[in-house]
Amino acid sequence: MIKIRRVQTSRDMDAFIELPGRLMADDANYVAPLKLERRQSLSAKTNPFFNYADVAFWLAFEDGKPVGRISAQDDRRIPGIGHFGMVMAKDDPAVFAALFDEAEAWLGERGLARVQGPFDLSINEEIGTLVDGFDTPPMLMMGHNPRYTGARIEEQGYGRLKDVHAYLYNADEHTPKWIERVQKRPPPKNVKLRSLDQKNYDRDLASIVDIFNDAWSGNWGFIPFAKDEMEALAKAMKPLLEADMVPIVEVDGEPVGFGVCLPNLNEATRDLRGRIAPFGWTKLLWRLKVSGVATGRVPLMGFRKKISETALGSLLPFLVMNQIREQAMKRGIRRIEMSWVLEDNMPMRHLGESLSGGKPYKTYRLYKKTLA
Repeated sequence: MIKIRRVQTSRDMDAFIELPGRLMADDANYVAPLKLERRQSLSAKTNPFFNYADVAFWLAFEDGKPVGRISAQDDRRIPGIGHFGMVMAKDDPAVFAALFDEAEAWLGERGLARVQGPFDLSINEEIGTLVDGFDTPPMLMMGHNPRYTGARIEEQGYGRLKDVHAYLYNADEHTPKWIERVQKRPPPKNVKLRSLDQKNYDRDLASIVDIFNDAWSGNWGFIPFAKDEMEALAKAMKPLLEADMVPIVEVDGEPVGFGVCLPNLNEATRDLRGRIAPFGWTKLLWRLKVSGVATGRVPLMGFRKKISETALGSLLPFLVMNQIREQAMKRGIRRIEMSWVLEDNMPMRHLGESLSGGKPYKTYRLYKKTLA
């Protein structure tokens, strides 16, 4: 018999966090996120998302053992639409049905007629269910789930809402000549490409937030990064940030674009099973700072609309990626994931397809449902 229990205690949350590692133990490509990071992400004390949303978590039990989990989010900035997320369960339709029934009932009680997801926990964090690209491990802050997950979600009455893609740029392979010409062409004299200024970190962070919110404002599902949300993200990323891997573009002295590339933490933590103690920190620091990693991810990139819609705007993303490529190669990073990219964001898809040589190597799906 399946029983659903609301996560209420620290012990419950530990079980919630540890469940995927147990269910995915036989998947060689699964990488357990650091438990410390997961606790911070799922806590109202450390994740500013909880300032804007009400969140609930549930565990499914069978014979006294956790066999599934789910979350539900009511983001007050998005009237009428609720979200589900954090979905992971054994391959049993009854478990999925019990979890979704609980989450949908909670959302329905709050007057939310439409449900979308998965969002873990917001659109500015991890999103989507992996539906293509199971043969490689996920990069930093990207998900990996069993192949059956999408079908089980659809069995609950959900239809496809949106796909988002990830592109893999092999930085040490031959770049198409037309891209080489674009990247080698000197930029106009009023254009300056510089690195993040660590001495003026707060100033540059404010510029990045402003550019991102302007650049993404017309995209589906966009929710502006609040100041406290971006500060929390920047704090989480800061140990991984290298100034030269965060190019900022200025036109006539005004910051108009940026890119962020991070070393792939998942590569360094793959065998730690989410644990840092007792020797995890030593291994992690050695792998990141000494031996290095061969993969990285570009999780953020944006250009002001007044620039992106011009001829210059079509050039700038390639210049940003060229600086990222050059600095990544110096650090031994050979493969760079660009993610995630909305299926209808054609400029970024063009960039990803041009640099990767074709189609995305991973696709994540978002689903929707109208509650009765």
